[in-house]
Amino acid sequence: MKVQIDVPDSLKEITLEQYQKYEKLNTEDNKDTTFLQQKMVEVFCNLNLKDVASIKYKSVQEITQHLNKIFNVKTELTTTFKLGDKEFGFIPMLDDITLGEYIDLDTYLAEWANMHKAMNVLYRPIKFKKGNKYNIEDYKKTDNTELFKHIPLNVVMGSLVFFWNLKNELLKTILNYLTKETEEMTMEQRLVLQGSGDGILQSLTLLKKMLPSLTILQT
Repeated sequence: MKVQIDVPDSLKEITLEQYQKYEKLNTEDNKDTTFLQQKMVEVFCNLNLKDVASIKYKSVQEITQHLNKIFNVKTELTTTFKLGDKEFGFIPMLDDITLGEYIDLDTYLAEWANMHKAMNVLYRPIKFKKGNKYNIEDYKKTDNTELFKHIPLNVVMGSLVFFWNLKNELLKTILNYLTKETEEMTMEQRLVLQGSGDGILQSLTLLKKMLPSLTILQT
């Protein structure tokens, strides 16, 4: 019996939920390459494991190589997108993010299992739009976390890279400031600034681990 295989051509054809399912299995403790190849085809091509087992091994290898190339493609920030009958927009001014939003975002970004919740912080329903400018709803007025499990993966990866670059620039600014100003500070002031830098660095490390190929995604 022939198996019809629909292989994604880009990250736009892969949902966040699919990637979350795969990431549960793709751990440092799981080094079974053949098993991971089977799961890649099963999850991203929407097949059951029985059908995957009937595919020629050479074909499975070709599909997984193709998928790996997709994951290594550079992604740009998607500012607006439609999901269902709603249009969502990225936070227009990240400088204006509230403390509550930042705390939630930093928490959710720590694990792929919570990535749909992180997207619910970064993207909100658009209330008004004119040209490239738009206004979005306030955080927690609407909860789209379950809907965001179906968000295209290119949107997720683009926002992660953007947020990583933003934090990286912030860390550089803090470190430069520390270098120039520490000689004039008291010991207490030095410890406070160092703690801020350490916290951002730790968060950056978590983000870096989550991106499939940051060396390629970086510019």
